[in-house]
Amino acid sequence: MRTRTLGEVLRKARVSLGITQCEVGRLTGVKTSHIAYLENGRRRPSLRLLRKLADVLGLGRRDLLFLSHPEVRDLIIGADKPARENPVDSWERFASNVALHRRYEVTAAELRVLSRVKLLGHVSCPSHFMFVLNAIRQASVPPD
Repeated sequence: MRTRTLGEVLRKARVSLGITQCEVGRLTGVKTSHIAYLENGRRRPSLRLLRKLADVLGLGRRDLLFLSHPEVRDLIIGADKPARENPVDSWERFASNVALHRRYEVTAAELRVLSRVKLLGHVSCPSHFMFVLNAIRQASVPPD
């Protein structure tokens, strides 16, 4: 199933109402060319314009928001659920990130210690392993 685009939804709604891009522009307070850009996927509407488009074209604001800003879907829909990752997946993502290991000079011995951290409880994301590693490193440095 192909994903609908914002432009397709706007165009279909406009055509089904029998109005022109010029009329939509007038009713929403933007230039006709801007409506054309939106329908062709060359622009994303501001939140204010999105609300006006929904009202003028009889579309759901939430649906239009998700189409114009797909990244918002996870924030809104995922808000009811904690953003928890499987601890094993979190460890595997960290353990396999060779670039990160090089950048922060993570040794094989440190990786062995961190592999045991996942046994202590839930580690929600790979970056938390770096936090733990930095805490271990700081604790092992003798005071001046």
